[in-house]
Order: sequence, then structure tokens, then C-alpha cells
Amino acid sequence: MELEWYPGHMEKARRQMKEDMRLIDLVVSIIDCRIPYSSINPSLDSLTENKRKLIILNKEDLADSNVTKLWENYFTEKNIPFMTMDALDKRFKNTFLNNCEKVCADKLERDKRRGIRNSRIRAMIIGIPNVGKSTLINMLSGKSAAKTGNKPGVTRGKQWIHTKGSIDFLDTPGVLWPKFEDPIIGEHLAFVSAIRNELIPFRELADNLIEILKSNYQNTIKSRYNIDEDMDNNQILALLAKNRGYLLKQGEPDIDKVCEIIVQEFRTGKLGRISLERPEDFEK
Repeated sequence: MELEWYPGHMEKARRQMKEDMRLIDLVVSIIDCRIPYSSINPSLDSLTENKRKLIILNKEDLADSNVTKLWENYFTEKNIPFMTMDALDKRFKNTFLNNCEKVCADKLERDKRRGIRNSRIRAMIIGIPNVGKSTLINMLSGKSAAKTGNKPGVTRGKQWIHTKGSIDFLDTPGVLWPKFEDPIIGEHLAFVSAIRNELIPFRELADNLIEILKSNYQNTIKSRYNIDEDMDNNQILALLAKNRGYLLKQGEPDIDKVCEIIVQEFRTGKLGRISLERPEDFEK
């Protein structure tokens, strides 16, 4: 199944990014620490291939720390500059700015030799919807300069954020690629709310999430819902609906409601720190 998701404003944003790229010294690519592979937009590679890059593994507080270490090793082995962080935590701000300057050390040194005083780095922040770009911008600016939300497509338009240091940041709207030929990638993007909820039903997501928990995070279902995970998925959902009091008029369990709850509790970290992707999953 190929999921097609490419609103007109995303194509417009991509064209604007291409035009702005000539102004940029550094591309800061934010990805979701729970799905590092699926949250990298391949359609932007051609736009950024000749630019300095810094990968930000964001939302590390929601990801499995052991799996995150595997991804950190992966980027280290590939010699790709990266940083793991939680954009909601202001303690990461100085480290982030220092990493940006480190990646651009050659530019700063060149400007110094040329006698350019107060040299500044112009950085573009890119990423898929709901990955934390606006949250990072707000942390850097110290105010709500960018709208944030848990729906894809909240950020609109182009805005420069000037910091007290040597870096100016250009925020951009979240951009996806025209279609997801791999259904797993589409599913993972849906899990983290990067695409509209209507594209993949909560029931399908919840069923697959239960399988992931059974395989990789044993006892999560038991500890969170006090339900034996040896039961089949339909039984688990029905019992959860009964325990939570989500019943239809006929007394039947409201499966759709509890499916949404399970997915939302994954998104917010209530199920624990869970990663959906490991580097070996994508090694050919």
C-alpha cells in the first residue's frame, strides 16, 4: 500500500527552502528519536547535499535509551555530526549552539582570516511535521516565536530567529515527501503524529503497537493496564475497554476508543520509553 500525503503547502514550502538554501551555512535536520530512519525526509537530500549538516535526535525522553545508544553509534560510525536532545528541556540550549558552531568551525575560521568581525552562521531548521522544530525555535528565542502543536502542519511561513550568539536560525514548515512506498514508514510516521490521523485508523495502529510491545517491551501491557499480554489482541482491547468503562449503548466494548487511547499513550510516553526502529532494521 502506498500512502499519498502531500498537501499543496508542502510543495510550496519545499520550493521556498530550495530558494533559501543559497543563504544557508548549516542545515539542522531534526528527526524523531523513536523513528530516526522514517523521520528523515529523503526528498530534501538533493537540496541539502552540499551543505554542512547537524542531525538532532529529538524527543530522546520518549525513546528507549538503549536503542538510542545504537543510533548514536550508527551516526558516529558514519561520521555524521549529531546530537541527542529533548527540545523541551532548556538545559540543552548551550550544548546545541556549541555543536552548531563546531560543525561550522571552518566557516568561522575563514571569516576570521578575512577580517570579518562578528561573523554569523545562518542555519536552516528542517524536519517532518510534529518533530519538534517549533519547540526548538521557542527554546532558542526564549519565547513562543513559533506555534507548536501535536497536529501536522501547525507551523506556517518563514521566520528568522536571531540568537544572542553567532547563529541566526531559519524555521521552516514541516515537509513530507509525496508518497510512502514502504507501509512501515507510513505507519511509523502515523505513530508519532507526523501525518493526519485519518490516513491510518487507530485500530490498525493499536493492533500493530500491541504486537511491538509483546515482542520488544514485554510486561508493558501488564504493568500499564493490568492485562495479561498472552491474550490475543482483540481480547486485550475488549478487556481494556471494559476496565476503563468505555462501552457502547449495547454494552459492547468501544474498541475504537481504546485503540485511540493506546496510541495516544504511546505518543505521550505513558507506556514508557519505546523506540520503533533500530539501525539493523534498515541495513541492507
